[in-house]
Amino acid sequence: MDNHIEHGDAQDQDLQIWPQEYCRFAYTLNNHQPVRCTWISDQPLFYADYDEATDEDLLCDDPIIMALERDIADLREKTTAYDKIMADSEITEAEKLALFKQDSDFITARYTKSFDLTHRDHLLSLMHASRLASQYLSMAQLYGVKVELSNQVADASYDRDSHLILLRADMDEVDQILLLSRELRRMIQHRSGVGIHPLTLHPDFAILINRAQIADLTVSMVRIAWELQLAGYKDIWARIEHSPLTDLGRAFAREAIADFRSIQDGTAAKVTFESWFLSERCRKADRHLIQQMLADYRGYSFSDNPEASRFIALDILRKIGDMPFSSNYTENLAAQIMVDPIFTEVRDRSNANFLWFIKFERAFTEAEKSVAPTLDADKISAQIISFPLPMAAAKSSGSDAPHEQPAEIIVLSRT
Repeated sequence: MDNHIEHGDAQDQDLQIWPQEYCRFAYTLNNHQPVRCTWISDQPLFYADYDEATDEDLLCDDPIIMALERDIADLREKTTAYDKIMADSEITEAEKLALFKQDSDFITARYTKSFDLTHRDHLLSLMHASRLASQYLSMAQLYGVKVELSNQVADASYDRDSHLILLRADMDEVDQILLLSRELRRMIQHRSGVGIHPLTLHPDFAILINRAQIADLTVSMVRIAWELQLAGYKDIWARIEHSPLTDLGRAFAREAIADFRSIQDGTAAKVTFESWFLSERCRKADRHLIQQMLADYRGYSFSDNPEASRFIALDILRKIGDMPFSSNYTENLAAQIMVDPIFTEVRDRSNANFLWFIKFERAFTEAEKSVAPTLDADKISAQIISFPLPMAAAKSSGSDAPHEQPAEIIVLSRT
């Protein structure tokens, strides 16, 4: 109940209202108030007759989560199958020590320039065990490109001018096979038109094309190693398995084991190509190319027209995945590669800063070139009629004082 306190007249009346002490809380059910309490609180309480759904229950019905769980289960199945196959290729501790001793003996051995010339024929015959490598060698013979052993290169190199693939002679045979596979693919890139130097493009597209070219070389190495492993040369694949290329090799092998047709339709190559971009190899490739950009003084052929670079880059991406005995694994992904940050983003901070500096310097140089003709067109020339005599010469000649000489008119003309 409310309490009223009155003082004299109605105008002086004070009204004070406060809740009743004996009831601090009450609730109603079906328009009936059965409970009043003085101990709980004066804040309302709400009750529900249903169980509230949790976030975990909602996620279980999410189609994206369900699709992700299926992909994870499929990947786990492929990984288990691959581990069973490669269980026999594990290297024991004794074998690791033997390999270490072999490498140490090679490093500390006295250098000699002589090498067996018949070893080249042995490598080529070994390469013919792979159908892809055999096709590469046939195309090299068609283009007049020869394979030679030489100690004048660090590992392997394709010389476009002399039509030679130089392979270091004193390397391990397994490494020679993998490097020869890489350079044969580089020769195919050159002959098919996708081996264009990245510096001829705009810096943004040069980064992407450089990555794609290197990734495609790695895909060929992995596929040839897999085909040689199927032909019985398991040392080649063991080198992939126990090297920094193990993530790419496993990505290719999982698809090949799950479905052998994935080699022919390009699925295995596509997965390996994408795995390359997901790794940290992009940073090394970007750093090497950006250093070339900083050292370049001739500029880029298509830097003044980014749209031309875009069309050229798109055309290269559509053709770079074309392989013998396989579908083109990049033809359907070219448009996505051009816009997907996984393929285009420069992740390293220092590389991104240098790339920004290169683009800014290039844009500033182009702006200077556009401003220079305008300044040349507005040149001002002056025509001097005569010079006044010096003061000493004027006194000696008896002429008027210099300050009394009339001023000569100088005509200024704008050309």
